[in-house]
Amino acid sequence: MRVVIQRVNSCSLTIAGQEYSRIGYGILILVGVEDADTTDDSEWLCGKISGLRVFDDSQGVMDLDINDIGGDIMVVSQFTLHASLRKGNRPSYSKAARPDVAKPLYEAFIQSLEKSLGRSVATGQFGAHMEITLVNDGPVTIFMDTKNRE
Repeated sequence: MRVVIQRVNSCSLTIAGQEYSRIGYGILILVGVEDADTTDDSEWLCGKISGLRVFDDSQGVMDLDINDIGGDIMVVSQFTLHASLRKGNRPSYSKAARPDVAKPLYEAFIQSLEKSLGRSVATGQFGAHMEITLVNDGPVTIFMDTKNRE
């Protein structure tokens, strides 16, 4: 699994012209699933994300996690995180999992994250065309891949 985590002041998600979800200060998580991913990948990511210290303390040092600040989280599926440009300029998504594999893992990721945090998170709608409006704070943007656990 691959995720892009962005610290945001606010974020809203619209589907077919209607607001679907909205968060305030917190993080937006874009999630890409590939065929080789398992629930172990999902659980590892959730553990890292729930303890990710990317929020400023009183000294201006990024030392607080999402629970410390009572922040919001939005999770959105994004298969394009597995794009490959090895053969030309048109991205190939052959590594991205098909919906029958990706959707259950995306949903398991959300459930695991909610369990880890002890509260619900905002989401997008799997497979829908979504428009996301966000105010990136910092900017702070972090990329994680379960195949390269750093």
